[in-house]
Amino acid sequence: MEKAYKRSRVLYIIEAALEYLISIFFAQELLPELTKSLGISDATTGVISAIISLGCVFQLASMLLRGNRAKPVVLVLSILNQTVFMLLYLIPLFNFGKNTKIVLFIVGFLFAYLIYYIAHPKKMNWFMSLIDDGQRGKFTSKKEIVSLISGMGFSFLMSWVVGYFSQRGETEKAFVIFAITMFFLMVGHSLTMIFSCEKEAPASKSHGFGEIFSTFKEKSVILVAIVFIIWYIATNSTKPFLGTYMKNNFELAHWFRIGFLPAISAVARIAASIILGIYADKKSFSKMVSICFGIASLSFLAIVFTSPSFGSANGYIMFTLHYILYGIAMGGINSSLTNLCYDYAPVEKRVGALAVTQAVSGVIGFLTTLAFSPLVDKIQANGNKLFGINIYAQEAVAIVGTLFSCLAMAYVLIFLVKRKKSE
Repeated sequence: MEKAYKRSRVLYIIEAALEYLISIFFAQELLPELTKSLGISDATTGVISAIISLGCVFQLASMLLRGNRAKPVVLVLSILNQTVFMLLYLIPLFNFGKNTKIVLFIVGFLFAYLIYYIAHPKKMNWFMSLIDDGQRGKFTSKKEIVSLISGMGFSFLMSWVVGYFSQRGETEKAFVIFAITMFFLMVGHSLTMIFSCEKEAPASKSHGFGEIFSTFKEKSVILVAIVFIIWYIATNSTKPFLGTYMKNNFELAHWFRIGFLPAISAVARIAASIILGIYADKKSFSKMVSICFGIASLSFLAIVFTSPSFGSANGYIMFTLHYILYGIAMGGINSSLTNLCYDYAPVEKRVGALAVTQAVSGVIGFLTTLAFSPLVDKIQANGNKLFGINIYAQEAVAIVGTLFSCLAMAYVLIFLVKRKKSE
């Protein structure tokens, strides 16, 4: 049986890489290409990006799915959500009015992430159960490294595709290529899950809404949820608006926005993942993530000093700095937030803990973007001025991202690191 588990761990690494490649089509670098073709504004694009965070609330629905086997449900839901993703890039080809296309896109986008987040906790628990607790840091970093290396070449290829067809005035052809690419990625992704084995999950003492309520009562889950909430406020106040900032205000080249920046961020994240994964296994994920939040605050601070008024060179330099620092930070944050649930929640409540923490923080993250969207519109409509001060909207929201990243770091040090020491 151990041989089957070993094979499944390899397949999990491949599965994660293929899923990551699909997510690139809806990252802040590529999404503006699609939303601009549909006539969607900067602020609305930011809100749409934040729908990803709102989708986390649907993870609670995963707790209503009974049964000890996750594989059949996860497989079906994954195929469904990726099929919808694929169709979103075909909407510009439809012979519908502008408003109809926008509504179709937003509804489809929300539905796809709804399905994704219902399946996500079950899938995570399925695959993570195949990994020894003492190896989770190293394995997670290895998994991320494979995904990031794959994503680097893939991002450059997609940036070339959209750049080539945009220059020819045939952007819709690029979208068709994207849809076809997603189809083949979906097939490969499905096969990795089909051929993976599954351990029977421990029986939960409660089911359905009872499990949701009992998870909310866990003090350790609440402590971790607060970390998620603070971080989601930091990132959702800033990141959803950066894609249009690069594209519309700086008019940075396609190869730089879609290819180079994700690649340089991935290189930084890979290097950091190796070191941080080992550090987390030796020390703790709480200590490691506190360091990462500090680095994230510096990445947002870089955006505060990124302005078109300083010239295009400022954009190339400062966005590069932001992506490098953010990549280093995410080398630990992305894995830590999941692993903190595994560190602090009881074994039988791990699925619930992951669902609850991401659901609550996801809603807060979405509301954060929704709250800052009018501010972005107002500053832009006011000639990039706030209280009489010359400032671009994205610089203003980056200040919020910086402050809340610092707050997340302080919270972890005070409430999680000290708690681990006392235990």
